[in-house]
Amino acid sequence: MAALENKIDFAVVFAANNANPNGDPLNGNRPRTTSEGLGEVSDVALKRKIRNRLQDAGETIFVQSDDRSDDGAKSLSDRFNAYLKTLPKEEQKQKNLVFQKVCEQWLDVRAFGQVFAFKKAKDVDEVSLGVRGPVSIQAAFSVEPIAIDDVQITKSVNSETTDTGKKSSDTMGMKYRVSGRAVYATYGSISPQLAEKTGFTAEDAEKIKEALVTLFENDESSARPAGSMEVLDVVWFTHNSKSGQYSSAKVHRSVSVNVDGTVAVNGSSIPDLRYEVIEGR
Repeated sequence: MAALENKIDFAVVFAANNANPNGDPLNGNRPRTTSEGLGEVSDVALKRKIRNRLQDAGETIFVQSDDRSDDGAKSLSDRFNAYLKTLPKEEQKQKNLVFQKVCEQWLDVRAFGQVFAFKKAKDVDEVSLGVRGPVSIQAAFSVEPIAIDDVQITKSVNSETTDTGKKSSDTMGMKYRVSGRAVYATYGSISPQLAEKTGFTAEDAEKIKEALVTLFENDESSARPAGSMEVLDVVWFTHNSKSGQYSSAKVHRSVSVNVDGTVAVNGSSIPDLRYEVIEGR
C-alpha cells in the first residue's frame, strides 16, 4: 500500500431537511445549537457516521455501535482483550509492537487514534496505550441560525393491559427537529507525519473520502428519516508535500458556503493548491 505523501484538507457541506441531525441528550435530545443559535453536529457524531460507512464497506472497526457489532464483543475492552490474546504472550507486553498491531487491525484506530486504557483482565495484563491518529474533523455548524420544531407524539399505543382488563392509555412524548432546511459545514485534515506513525495509507485516505461523500447512507432513523439528510459537496484539497503548501486554517477559509448550500472556493487565496469538488451521493 502506498504511503500518504501529501497533506490533505477537506470540507463537507450537508443539509438537514426537517430532521434532527444530532440530538443533545442533556437537553431533551433537541438538536444541538450554539449560544448564537447556530445548529451543531459534534465531531464525535460525525466520526460515528464515518465509522459506520467504513464498516458498511467491510472495514474492521474498533469503536463499533452496540447494534452494529460484528464480533459480539460487549465492550471495547472485551474487543481489545480478545484481539490481544491472539498475539504471542511475549508480544503482549511490548508496547511498540502492540501499537503497530492495533493500527494494522482496525482502520478507525490508525485513522482517528484511540486511547487503550483497560484494567487487567483474565490472562491479559493491564493496558495503557495511546494512539494519535492523522485524521481530524471539526464539529459541523449551520450557515445561519436554525429554528426548532417541538412536536408532540404518541410514543406507545395501548402497549399493556390494566388490572381491570382494559387497554392502557397511550404514552405521550416530544420529538424535535430542525424546522425546514438547514445547511451545515464541517472541516478536517489528514497529516502525513501522523499517518506514517500509524500506517495510515493513501488508500485509507480514499476510503475516508468515499465515506464522507456517502456519509448519511444507512443512517436512517425516526429522527433522520430517509432522504432528510444529504451530503451536498465534499471539497478535497491535496497539497504537494507532507508539510502542506498552506495552513489548514487558510485552506478552510478559502471555502465559502451559501445559505442555499452552494459552495465556492477562493482559489486566489491558495494558488497552486490542487482541489476537487465532489457532489454528494
